[in-house]
Amino acid sequence: MYFCADVKVSTDCLPTFNKAFLMEKTTKTTVILGASPKSDRYSFMATERLANHGHPVFPIGIKAGQIGQHEIITDRPSISHVDTVTLYLNPTNQEDWKEYIFSLQPKRVIFNPGTENPAFENALRNQNIEALEACTLVLLSTGLY
Repeated sequence: MYFCADVKVSTDCLPTFNKAFLMEKTTKTTVILGASPKSDRYSFMATERLANHGHPVFPIGIKAGQIGQHEIITDRPSISHVDTVTLYLNPTNQEDWKEYIFSLQPKRVIFNPGTENPAFENALRNQNIEALEACTLVLLSTGLY
């Protein structure tokens, strides 16, 4: 059994390579795009849980505020070695952020529920960036982040 965020996950049904992945401690620098200082928002929860799992986080949003120990960034800073961008912006609001996301050169972009955007996902894949329709919170709680 593997324990993650107080959730017991059986690794018996996972392929061997996933078991090994679950057992190793890796950190993934993550940009949370659409971060909100409102504690009932999923972007807020994701920022907290990512940080609690030891991932370096960069919450970026349009409103200044705080998520735990992390100040919400309201501009578009240059961030190096980004593993993941996790989106909490609807497809219309993503338009203004596409160039910035590409500039970060992430390994993957997670399209959380409600942010799915097939055209943008294809553009990312054409640049060899993994586009994943998934929920960051579920990935964290199951140990598959």
